[in-house]
Amino acid sequence: MKPVVPLILTFSSLACANAVADVDYKIDLTSPEHHLAKVEVNFPVTDSNSLVVNLPVWRTGKYQVLPLADAVRKFTATDNNGALLPWTRTASGEWTVTLSEPTSVTVNYQLYANKLGQRVNHIDASHAFLDASGTFVYSPDFRDEPVRVSLKVPNSWNSYSGMDRGENAHSFTADNYDILVDSPIETGISEHREFSADGRQYELVVWGEGNYDIDKMVTDLTKLSGQADVIWDDYPFERYVYMVHATSGARGATEHLNSTIIQRPRFSYRERKDYLGFIKTASHEFIHTWNVKAYRPDGLVPYNYQDEEITELLWIAEGSTSYFQSQLLLRAGVMTPKEFLEDLAKRVAQSEQTPGREVQSIAEASANQWASSGGDYAVNHSTNIYSEGYLTSLALDFSLLEETKLKRSYRDVHRKLYNDYRIPMGYTIADVKGILDEVSGTSYEAWWQQYVNSPVSLDFNTLLAQAGLKTTYGKDAKIEPFTGVTLKSGSLVLSQVLRNGPAWNAGIVNGDEIVAINGLKVTASGFTSRIKDFKAGDTIKVTLFSNDRLKELTLKLGEKQSGKLAITSVDKPSRAQKAFFKAWLGVDWPFDKQGNFKSAQ
Repeated sequence: MKPVVPLILTFSSLACANAVADVDYKIDLTSPEHHLAKVEVNFPVTDSNSLVVNLPVWRTGKYQVLPLADAVRKFTATDNNGALLPWTRTASGEWTVTLSEPTSVTVNYQLYANKLGQRVNHIDASHAFLDASGTFVYSPDFRDEPVRVSLKVPNSWNSYSGMDRGENAHSFTADNYDILVDSPIETGISEHREFSADGRQYELVVWGEGNYDIDKMVTDLTKLSGQADVIWDDYPFERYVYMVHATSGARGATEHLNSTIIQRPRFSYRERKDYLGFIKTASHEFIHTWNVKAYRPDGLVPYNYQDEEITELLWIAEGSTSYFQSQLLLRAGVMTPKEFLEDLAKRVAQSEQTPGREVQSIAEASANQWASSGGDYAVNHSTNIYSEGYLTSLALDFSLLEETKLKRSYRDVHRKLYNDYRIPMGYTIADVKGILDEVSGTSYEAWWQQYVNSPVSLDFNTLLAQAGLKTTYGKDAKIEPFTGVTLKSGSLVLSQVLRNGPAWNAGIVNGDEIVAINGLKVTASGFTSRIKDFKAGDTIKVTLFSNDRLKELTLKLGEKQSGKLAITSVDKPSRAQKAFFKAWLGVDWPFDKQGNFKSAQ
């Protein structure tokens, strides 16, 4: 931790601030207990008859309109003499200040910051996390001007950001608002480490108590951070900050220009499966520093903070990032081949249990992301840009490896996207197809139509056989009866009914409540065991409440494999299959002659 600073930091004078930056932000965090802060923004002189002031209606990394401006109260605007200026609310995230003569404008407002799980902002007695999209207003007139942020904080707090340091430990500078809005600030009581990898400087900042081992985190993040050259030729940053929230009731992560914020339950780090969840998330966000922050689809360039931005290529931005995340960890030795293939098997099983992949293409899912919803409808009628985007990327990688006789891969596509379409450019569908044609030496028009523009269900065994792999449920697997329903936790109310499954075909719908099977009462805890009393193909009578009306329906049980899907070696893999595996993942064949993972795997 850095040395303790004085009890309360005072703001520098306005004259000094304007000498450093044209737009000056100040935030007072000295009374954080009720999630409140005071914000002041000084805009330069304008000779316009009005000044438009905006707060974004969405934040980068989350393709969803959010009510961010609802956190603003006590909004005022004053001129360079301190006189109040009239203003009107002209949109959900917009205020228009009326001006009668050239003047600088100072905006003040109260901010309520309690959107921890949204990773927008959060203020309490121990810290403040500030993503500018939900914290700092901007004016389109001065969006490109340099900015400076000064924090007024309790004496025991330390402040960190991917932005450059300002004149003291609690101030930061950026070349423009776009950098500010993509460089969150973590200030408060936290653990802090610095390390280096491949000539770049890194920081790890952890807020919150938990069962994490910060030294192990640094060791593995160092290994991960040194793997970038597997895909790209250089770095879009000199310094990168991993921010971690070990907390309760919030989980997820968001990428930024030269930092990331990762949120996980405070006691989800010690067990290996939990720790893998953390380090895979860190890898995902690290990759985003290139894929999204350094190059992204033209529909997202430049960012329009006040409106939706639609593109059919979000599956590349998000799904391909998911696809590469475990590969970097595997190459770094942070993840074993066994763990990598377990992760892949889980994704394959999830896809096969998602009927929506047969309805919506990955291109349509990308364009629909701003209107997407989860739950039963999504499972049955939608494609997920992350999980199915991963598998589309897998199919594309295997296709490129096959077409080029293992000389080129999907990594080459992303290397070229970074080299040729770096921000402020944006890449189009035609650009991606052109790169695919160039990398492979053949046209990918038909492939794109089949795998991107059309709903698709992959034949995983045929695909994976190229790398000497197959899917299996194990030699002890058996056929079990299958209803195609999921119960709400601790309840007999249905949270999910799979499209074209046994319950669906019987007329049972999401929200129905089962009360009896073959005339006998059933409980939530005993439902699964009761179904196992029957065989696949048996017909049962299901009594349930549907829209508060008692019904009895006939259901013919389907079948499913018992156990968990696994990916393992095919029998007698060939030299060519092993070579494909090595070209794909960059590690040696992990199985022994009996098809078991070698002891080190």
